[in-house]
Amino acid sequence: MEQPSALAPPEAGPEPSRPGTRPPVVERLAGWSARHRKTAVLGWLMLVAGAVLLGSALGTKNLPSYDPGQAGQAERVLNRPGVIQPPAESVLIQARAAGRTARNDPQMGQAVRQVVAALRAVPGAATDIRAPQPAAGGARGLVSADGRSELVTFAVAENPHSNADQTVVAAQRAVAAVHARYPSLVIAEAGDASVDRATNDIVGRDFRRAEVTSVPITLVLLLAVFGALVAAGLPLLLAGTAVASAISLLAIPSRWLPVGSTTSSVVLLVGMAVGIDYSLFYLRREREERAAGRTRNEALRIAATTSGRAIVVSGLTVMISLAGLFLTGIDVFSGLAVGAITVVGVAVLGSVTVLPALLSMLGPWVDRGRIPFLGRRRTAARRSRAWEALIRRVVARPALWGGTAGIALLALALPAFGMRLGDPGLHDLPANIPVVRTLLAVQKAFPGGPAPAKVVVTGPQLDGPPVRRAISALQARAADRGEIRAPIAGTLLDHGQVLVISVPLAGDGTDAASGRALATLRDQALPATLGRVRGISYAVTGLTAANQDFSRQLRGRAPIVFVFVLGLAFLLLLAAFRSVAIPLLSIGLNLLSVGAAYGLLTLIFQDGHLQGLLNFSSYGAIVPWMPLFLFVILFGLSMDYHVFILSRIRELRMRGASTPDAVIGGVGMSAGVVTSAAVIMVAVFSIFATLSVIEFKMFGIGMASAVLIDATIVRGILLPAAMALLGDRTWYLPGGRHDRKPVKSQGVAPAG
Repeated sequence: MEQPSALAPPEAGPEPSRPGTRPPVVERLAGWSARHRKTAVLGWLMLVAGAVLLGSALGTKNLPSYDPGQAGQAERVLNRPGVIQPPAESVLIQARAAGRTARNDPQMGQAVRQVVAALRAVPGAATDIRAPQPAAGGARGLVSADGRSELVTFAVAENPHSNADQTVVAAQRAVAAVHARYPSLVIAEAGDASVDRATNDIVGRDFRRAEVTSVPITLVLLLAVFGALVAAGLPLLLAGTAVASAISLLAIPSRWLPVGSTTSSVVLLVGMAVGIDYSLFYLRREREERAAGRTRNEALRIAATTSGRAIVVSGLTVMISLAGLFLTGIDVFSGLAVGAITVVGVAVLGSVTVLPALLSMLGPWVDRGRIPFLGRRRTAARRSRAWEALIRRVVARPALWGGTAGIALLALALPAFGMRLGDPGLHDLPANIPVVRTLLAVQKAFPGGPAPAKVVVTGPQLDGPPVRRAISALQARAADRGEIRAPIAGTLLDHGQVLVISVPLAGDGTDAASGRALATLRDQALPATLGRVRGISYAVTGLTAANQDFSRQLRGRAPIVFVFVLGLAFLLLLAAFRSVAIPLLSIGLNLLSVGAAYGLLTLIFQDGHLQGLLNFSSYGAIVPWMPLFLFVILFGLSMDYHVFILSRIRELRMRGASTPDAVIGGVGMSAGVVTSAAVIMVAVFSIFATLSVIEFKMFGIGMASAVLIDATIVRGILLPAAMALLGDRTWYLPGGRHDRKPVKSQGVAPAG
């Protein structure tokens, strides 16, 4: 239940600036925008329109992102002009009945020949077709160890009249026609091009569903918060224009940074989250002051001085957190960081300029479009009786409440210490997708085949005797059941300037067996063969190599990112609140909520709990980039709540309230807006848990759980308990002075 603030004694807002002193920058900016509201609104619209036009004129370049280490070196060679390596596809021909093999079932040989003929008949669809020897007149191919499966491999040819998707679809139709003639056999196609096509279809469908679902849910929740259509539309307007501007402006950094569809998706997600949060903070404070009898201008001034300042501090903290991604040295993280920082900066700018201008322009009209039975009740600012009652109990016995909540979150975070990082590989997509089922079957029948290592060799005379002898020596090391497996095949590209050697590895490409095989290849086999050929250089890429190099880079750079983010956040909060304890407390509590989210991710996705409910299959690990990415996003977003609540508590403290009273009043008065913002974010992030790709599920669960924990246990128990235990030491600054000593509580109910 909630209690109108009118029942409490009236509270004075922050004092106006003294004569002769300049108001804070945020107050001056908001004041100018409110006085020149038409200019501010028109300027914002011109900024958005200009950004969209500039983005359309420049266009976003799709620069490739490279993995770190050897894998990245090889990828850069393969991406050079003139080096063309068409996507590889495989057709599996497999007997359904046990005991049937290529030797005793003539239908298998017939099916292989018809698959080869069908692929050749598709105009420009396939090149370098390789099939088992009995069917291809000596062409090299694969027969499984048990003889039950055969594999036809080919490369998707470049076709000037169609893209890779259309070409692979034509090949799939040709293979399906052959399969229809042999119901006793499994005949199915899968490979790089078909998986890419399936992934793009699934991701595109998922994000369309998320976008279509998230906007109505957000609007309904905003209507419940404000009770009026106009007021509910303002946060969506600010967030939407900020996202549109930021995505358009990405055309500029896309000239030198990899900015792709993933970056745009993150910009959308982060922009909607912070844009709605900042609008809620500002709107609710302005409403509260108007309900307390302030004039429109005075309410806007107070909102700018309080919520506006909190928005700027929070936005800077979010941007600092995101800037830590640059320190990873990983291309894809750099693109994500610049996009997210851009949208947060635009949202902060809009919150302190166009938002006060719109509120000044709308005046009482901001409460138009009231919802029956809800609009009148939501118009007045309200304090939460339930939260204040809880905080009083926490403040009265802080050690008991805080200790219990802290132990609970630590217990939830414990599984994170056993977190294993690993690429999902084929497990990233649902197992019921036909190409995934086919690749899993190929992987089982031909271990190492679907994810071979690629040794990219550069140098002179790559077709000369020394290189051929080295490849033969490498082939001699291959064994059907060894770490390095046969067949090893080399392909010359770029008029003989680049040699790509395909080396099948043990395992499925992402497991420990593949890791050991890659180490053997890199550390032993290649130095003993190609490493002895003078004048050439080589680097290993492929699924296993890229994953290992990516994970190694993350492990090496993660501590640097953590120190950078935590250190700068500490300095920013120290300057904002002029206290040593507050930044340390905020950082510690945020790390605790992030740790609890890590623990939940480990329990759910690594240990496999809730697989049926969330519709996924656990592969026993967490996506390698997820923990660090979640840390910077969660640390930044959760600071929204902490900065807003702490700003309210500090405001009461500066007006003379004791620390316990300031805590009770600050949390009670901010409970409505923080709860509303948290509910909206949890609802939006939860949508990601319903998507098909396991990475999106992890991201959605991690974000939603951390926000929920932060807005309830941390905000409602741990923060008040810690501040009650610290007392006046909360405001201590070495070499400075305490904030003003309390003289009496003003409008804040006594504690207990």
